[in-house]
Amino acid sequence: MDIGLRSPTNIFGQPTDQLLFDLDAALSQWDNQSTSSPVTKIAFGHFPISFSALTSSGRSIRDVFLKHSLSAYLCGHLHTNFGRNLKRHHTSEKHRFSSKQYFQFDICEGMPTAVSNDNCSARTESAGEFWEWEMGDWRSARSMRILAIDSGHVSYADMDFRFGSRDVIIVPTFPLDSRFMQRSSDPFDFICQATSAAHIGTVRALVFSRYKIESVTAKVYELHSGSFHLVLEQEMENTSGKGAMYTVAWNWRDFSDESPDRYWLQIEAVDMSGKVYLSEQRPFSVNGLTAKFSWTWKEFRVMGCQWNQLYFPIMWTTLAFLFSLVLVPRTSLTFYENRFMLKLLKPKMTRRSSGGFSPVDFEFFGVELSKMYIIWSGMLLYLLYLVFFPWFTGYAVTENHNKMYLHYKGWSTKYLANTSSMPYIGLPDVMVIVLPHLLFVVLPAFLIIAAIAAERALYLRHNIYQRAKKDGDHYKEACYTEYLCIFYWIRKILILLCLPIVWKHWKSYYEGIRG
Repeated sequence: MDIGLRSPTNIFGQPTDQLLFDLDAALSQWDNQSTSSPVTKIAFGHFPISFSALTSSGRSIRDVFLKHSLSAYLCGHLHTNFGRNLKRHHTSEKHRFSSKQYFQFDICEGMPTAVSNDNCSARTESAGEFWEWEMGDWRSARSMRILAIDSGHVSYADMDFRFGSRDVIIVPTFPLDSRFMQRSSDPFDFICQATSAAHIGTVRALVFSRYKIESVTAKVYELHSGSFHLVLEQEMENTSGKGAMYTVAWNWRDFSDESPDRYWLQIEAVDMSGKVYLSEQRPFSVNGLTAKFSWTWKEFRVMGCQWNQLYFPIMWTTLAFLFSLVLVPRTSLTFYENRFMLKLLKPKMTRRSSGGFSPVDFEFFGVELSKMYIIWSGMLLYLLYLVFFPWFTGYAVTENHNKMYLHYKGWSTKYLANTSSMPYIGLPDVMVIVLPHLLFVVLPAFLIIAAIAAERALYLRHNIYQRAKKDGDHYKEACYTEYLCIFYWIRKILILLCLPIVWKHWKSYYEGIRG
């Protein structure tokens, strides 16, 4: 590993074209070899796909994995901080410009739903795919994963040691969990029996125990009306020469169903002291179908969003809105100050005045912000500064003591060796500073300034209207006092909203310079 950027602009993995070339070569070494057993390819890495940047040529590590149709990619980085279902199934896209390059809303989006025996002869080469399985860590979550490869199919079980050691560990290896472990080719393998009958015709599990195991039982439950009903219970046998492997024959055709989560598997183990241990209940589908499963909002933010692709669309959309908030009122002011347009609008304004006071009049307070020339000019200059100039300076790396400048395109690199062709580094890592500042500091501040300007215009309009009324109208005077009270509290609330914006600004500034 090379020494990289300081926190917080080090959240993304930065693969190089050379790394992808080496990875492709390593995964290709078995492609031209004839083997009697299937080759299962598994990759390990630190960063999830959603937090991996593109190379300088625009290539992605995801493309290499799809080319080789990995069985699984195991990664870390996020661990269990954002949830325990940080898993994602990747498939190659037919269209280059697909929404999935930005979002994927379900863990198994794009998986097949059904296959019949009539389609077995028409099977074509499957599209590229792989599973991405985020792992928990031992340091903070006390989590350990056991990975099993059974006849080419990869499955796993996560062990939680937060509350002490485990005397017995159970890892079911077949049938597979239909939520997280099925693949697009599974319907053909099961229904068309592309795999051996011995593989499909047995339930298998690994049982590791500190003490002698007396019995292992496979239980199948049917989920009906929200409750589980036991439909199969068979004792498993320890396979000779396999150590911890336990198997039992079953009539798998009895569990063929169009629902991928109708039947659930659970393995029960009893040790020499009579203590009973149960594995987690898992849905399975002998049809090879995949159960629908969605992330929580917190999990979707880190796994379902491709942040390296979303950075510039979010940033430029926010900046476009901010520029329009500043420039459109100024354009409107110029438009309404035109004498010819004032003549055209005069009858309309007269009718409106005779009809009474309107609390919402965009023609008046929509341009009030641009009349506050000093404030308006400051807002425009600040936006231009964010686009064309560095945001701040700091020590971005540890190799030298030269300060670097952060732009929305990354850190300037004139003080680093061998980077003459790269004017900026750390893209899209800098988004962790740029986007929070734009969305939670600049945007709210501009909206509140515009709201204060609107409140000022509304107050002046109402004040002029009330003074034009005849004296002695006590009812109208009472209404006028009530409106003044409303304006007073609106102004107080708007000023109060400035406090969290100031707090967020200084918090972002502190986090930016803390590294």
